[in-house]
Amino acid sequence: MCRSIHTLHNLAPAATEDEVHAAALQYVRKIAGTTKPSQANSAAFERAVAEVEHATRHLLEALVTKAPPKDREVEAAKRRARAATRYAPAS
Repeated sequence: MCRSIHTLHNLAPAATEDEVHAAALQYVRKIAGTTKPSQANSAAFERAVAEVEHATRHLLEALVTKAPPKDREVEAAKRRARAATRYAPAS
């Protein structure tokens, strides 16, 4: 899946509407195979983003866990460390 889609469940503070929208947009882009649809497909593309966003919001609201919320800054630092390793210049 897209590397830019991150876990949105069990974060402190909770996922924002912008984060949910960005994840839905990335998902639909991946499935459609395009970052910008043609005019003919624009309405279907935007409708799909809205539907995935809606489903994602409902999923996040329905999920339950006993684990403590993850700290956003700690999780971001982990992602940066993995990216630094992944994209390190070849020696």
